[in-house]
Amino acid sequence: MRLAGLVCAFLLLVVEGASAEWQIRPFLGATFGTSTTFVDLERAYPEDGAGKRNITVGVNGAWLGNMLGFEGDLGLAPGFFQRGDQELVLSSRVTTLTGNLVLTLPRRMTRYTLRPYLVGGAGLMRVRIDEFFGTLKVVDTLPAIDIGGGATGFLSDHVGVNWDVRYFRSVGGSSGDGVTFGREQLSFWRASMGVAIRTERTVP
Repeated sequence: MRLAGLVCAFLLLVVEGASAEWQIRPFLGATFGTSTTFVDLERAYPEDGAGKRNITVGVNGAWLGNMLGFEGDLGLAPGFFQRGDQELVLSSRVTTLTGNLVLTLPRRMTRYTLRPYLVGGAGLMRVRIDEFFGTLKVVDTLPAIDIGGGATGFLSDHVGVNWDVRYFRSVGGSSGDGVTFGREQLSFWRASMGVAIRTERTVP
């Protein structure tokens, strides 16, 4: 009974007198801190390859209650394994699709300032590499996890700015049959900035 009471109290705290809102956040950012076991032909050059920053674009949509929420995130990093003018990799990209749990401060505490949040979840990571020699081509989809956080500040009732940093890591990869050094693995950080568009509804 005591546990049930604590659960009920927590749920009341989450939704008390508040409103829930939907947010759509298109973003532009960069990846950094990459680690991978995929054969990266252009990484042989110290200043080149996946170890450098890469542009990333995407969008996420979130439902946020008073303290808890849910989010879907889609990110695309074109040219992920390409750098400089070596032209050993003809085309490449990394795509991530994750579903996340969001933990944030109550809106009444951040109404006139930034509203910080933490996110964590799981999904899929799609890796594609087309290289010059045609023997190390990669087209693979891996399970992945992500964790991070950010903050959103609104300039009006419906439009604001969002800053976000996340860590993505593939999990459970198999042997790459010559295209990886050991098991398939790719991890990286993503920092982004985007527009936040908010719609709102009152919780009954």
